[in-house]
Amino acid sequence: MSEDSSAGSPTPQAGGQPGSKRLLIAFLPLVLFLALSGVFLYQLGSGKNASEIPSVLIGSKAPSLDLPPLEGLVADGQVIPALTDAAIEGKLALVNVWASWCVPCRQEHPILLELARDPRLTLVGINYKDKTPNALSFLGELGNPFTAVGVDPAGQAAIDWGVYGIPETYLVGPDGTILFKQIGPFTTESLRDKLLPAIEKAVAPAS
Repeated sequence: MSEDSSAGSPTPQAGGQPGSKRLLIAFLPLVLFLALSGVFLYQLGSGKNASEIPSVLIGSKAPSLDLPPLEGLVADGQVIPALTDAAIEGKLALVNVWASWCVPCRQEHPILLELARDPRLTLVGINYKDKTPNALSFLGELGNPFTAVGVDPAGQAAIDWGVYGIPETYLVGPDGTILFKQIGPFTTESLRDKLLPAIEKAVAPAS
């Protein structure tokens, strides 16, 4: 009797626990997808522009510049110098981070050429992780708006300046303070609504 009773009682299945783990693994991608979707929908609902990333450098001193020149860059018979602190010292300057392989850099280039004609500004460039022949070809084709260009082959200067992705542009005051940062390419709207007001504020006489 005792043997029959023991044989008839339910016994746990050896494969039950691994089966549960397999089920959990199967649903894990779905859980991650739903979590990421929730974050994305929250950002959309918040009304924030993902390109408007705050910079901790705004209002602080600009990082030091000591970059070698873009060898072979000449404009109007003059060699374009390296980008050092002396190139922007005591001036209202735009520091533009660019590369020949950057499609948005090409898109914003006409605006940089326009800004280069503004007598209030000194426009300089940091050539980011580029090849010299390609950078020279880029400026030769589209025109050179820069009074000084420094090459940043390893991206160290970009790290110092807090670059998220190129193009990025910084408005630096005559005292070396970063006044404004443009993430991504300039557009007609960002030029009108953001940069030009920042320039006007910078050149306005102190009250």
